Amino acid sequence: MKKFILILMVLFGLIQFIPYSKNHVNPKVMAEPKWDSVKTKELFMRGCADCHSNETKWPWYSNIAPISWSIYHHVEEGREHFNVSMWDIQKKNDGDESAKELEKGEMPLASYLIAHPEARFSKEETQVLIEGLKKTFGEKKEDDEHEHEH
Repeated sequence: MKKFILILMVLFGLIQFIPYSKNHVNPKVMAEPKWDSVKTKELFMRGCADCHSNETKWPWYSNIAPISWSIYHHVEEGREHFNVSMWDIQKKNDGDESAKELEKGEMPLASYLIAHPEARFSKEETQVLIEGLKKTFGEKKEDDEHEHEH
């Protein structure tokens, strides 16, 4: 058992040298959407911006593998699909889907909420944010979704 624990500790130490997920330099904010209100922006920045903007706050544990790999992947994927810091610049920017994701409870991710209790919205805050996102980014129509399937 001691040998097993020793091997695990050595492996844990070695994976810290894998260079993936070590670049925590946020890209420059190039452009932002015209928010419908200060409140929408404030709620978005509190619960969504770490993955959907170039203003990610990288916590200390984002430097420790293997959790750092997951965090880095979530940020990269989040920015790829929807990045308010690249508004009207980034070709794919699914802002019109953001309210629907929030309504369905798919965002913020449960794994994010564990470490970021400030990103938990009350029912009232959730409704305010959903309405604000719809006003800011528009809504994806059902017809739009079916067009992408063909």
